[in-house]
Amino acid sequence: MKHQHLTGLIAAPFTPMYPDGAINTAIIPAYYEMLKGNGVTGAFICGSTGEGVSMTTAEKMQVAAAWADCTNGDENFRVMMFLGGTSIEDCKQLAVHASQCGLYAISFTAPFYFKPASVEMLAQTCAEVAAAAPEMPFYYYHIPVLTGVNFAMYDLLQAVDGRIPNFAGVKYTHEDFMDFLSCRRFENGRYDMLWGRDENMLSALPLGTTGAVGSTFNYAPSLYYEMIDAFNRNDLEKAQELQQLSIDMIRLLGKYGGIATGKAYMKLIGLDCGGFRLPVANMSGEQFEKFKKDVEAINFSSFCSRIPSAINA
Repeated sequence: MKHQHLTGLIAAPFTPMYPDGAINTAIIPAYYEMLKGNGVTGAFICGSTGEGVSMTTAEKMQVAAAWADCTNGDENFRVMMFLGGTSIEDCKQLAVHASQCGLYAISFTAPFYFKPASVEMLAQTCAEVAAAAPEMPFYYYHIPVLTGVNFAMYDLLQAVDGRIPNFAGVKYTHEDFMDFLSCRRFENGRYDMLWGRDENMLSALPLGTTGAVGSTFNYAPSLYYEMIDAFNRNDLEKAQELQQLSIDMIRLLGKYGGIATGKAYMKLIGLDCGGFRLPVANMSGEQFEKFKKDVEAINFSSFCSRIPSAINA
């Protein structure tokens, strides 16, 4: 089975929530229109940014259905659903649901409580989950900083090659450029390798990266498209300047508590997605005011996403 290699910037959306933490699917159509209007080519839903691991299976089904309802029929916008990793049976159930909704692809990461002891066991687990929706492209999500599972993806590709017909590629959220290049060149580039580290995306471009999944593409995709354009024009000074601006923006995530700060950026562009669920900490009102000043210092408003006028109307 041959799968399309995705191109462009695929956002990892935040899951919108009400103040009480309940899922707010009502703004997902506006979210989609905002991403589409800013040049984003797809959405990787219910992932790390989307708090999938903090949601119930029923809630993830609800989110998947909401994204499907507003994007089905748009061949230029691909929605990929992250299934999870700890409960294989839940992942299989979600895979079937994603297929029934008409989403484009599914993604799965290594179980991170009972971890696979070998690449072979990881490949076997992937095979079982992928078989639940055999007509959908299946992507392995490599994020060892969160799963604690750090096998070389080159070894995983060797283990799954010819064994999982719908294995399409890897969402690669790690810094092992040697492994990434080997995966890119495996079997003449058979598998789609999606870059997942926004803060060092420039370093992945010479390795042939054409598609990327990232959280900051929710609110600043133009920054990265401009960086890609500068790289393609061989204007490395400009490309480095833009990557540094990305780093400055991402450093504020760490300064104000981590991943939940992304929802603060969303609030600034005019799409309030609420807060994060426990155990992730949300910033206080006082911290938010300080955050806004830091954001002004990097001139965020000059490159952030714009809300289409139709949404504001």
